[in-house]
Amino acid sequence: MVALAPDSRAVLVVGGVGIDTIVRVPSLPLAMADSIHVGPIIDYVAHTGNGVALGLLALGHATRLVDFVGTDTQAGLIHERYRERGLDFRYLEHPSGTRRSVNLVSPDGRRLSLYDGRHPDTLTMPRATYLPLLESATHVHLSIVPWARELFDDCQALGLAVSTDLHDWDGESDYYHDYAYRSDMVFLSAAVLSDRRDEVMQAILARGRAKFVVATDGARGSYLLTRDGGPARHTPCVDLGLPIVDCNGAGDAFVCGFLHGLFGGLGYDECMRLGAVSGTFACATHGTAEHILTAEMLAAFAQATSASW
Repeated sequence: MVALAPDSRAVLVVGGVGIDTIVRVPSLPLAMADSIHVGPIIDYVAHTGNGVALGLLALGHATRLVDFVGTDTQAGLIHERYRERGLDFRYLEHPSGTRRSVNLVSPDGRRLSLYDGRHPDTLTMPRATYLPLLESATHVHLSIVPWARELFDDCQALGLAVSTDLHDWDGESDYYHDYAYRSDMVFLSAAVLSDRRDEVMQAILARGRAKFVVATDGARGSYLLTRDGGPARHTPCVDLGLPIVDCNGAGDAFVCGFLHGLFGGLGYDECMRLGAVSGTFACATHGTAEHILTAEMLAAFAQATSASW
């Protein structure tokens, strides 16, 4: 049984907000055709930082998000959503506009994301903008946007624990190295790792400062590797009795459930179970971070499924 110990944290989520245009397609990969009829195409406020920030906020943590957006229609959707949810959003505007993705979603919930990051890789956030936010935080989650790597030195100087999500890193691209090896808590997807999953997880621990690495692997569950020297521990997916319709945001939801348990003083195994519940719930709802678990809902689902662990 998972017991949730309440411990609200002041979390700063750095980077990772944009707009997802979700297109529900008949199959993936798509057939070669001049045109394909699809259902309604919908824009959602989304991306990884958005999912983590809104998820932790709903779980009762005092959460802020800081990022760049444009002055475009997409930015207007973001501001409206955050006013509705009560998220403290600090931002700077950039003429390149707001990040976007077109996500193709198949009937079984699988996704292909076409990502338009659009901000130049040379973009940096002034230290005067982010440092006061770090100084009032008790935990920092860094999205893998290029400019966020500049915050590591200040996070470590302030003694702040840093979590990150490497998403579909192949274990080799040096773009991810700062995030993989300078973060205290590392999440990633096993989607492209195949039989290299454990090797990559072990390398993150050996070369970096992380206390643990979590690899999520869709319907195959998730894996946790810690510094105790043992093998990666497997946590299966959980059946919430809900249909799987859309995997957008599942990884971000997993991170929220896991961190919520960790902030509450729970052990790693229980944190993995909360992550599994949160990720599965995200797959049962359309869109990205549209319907998010509260702490009460998470506790209820954890209790209802405790017999299956």
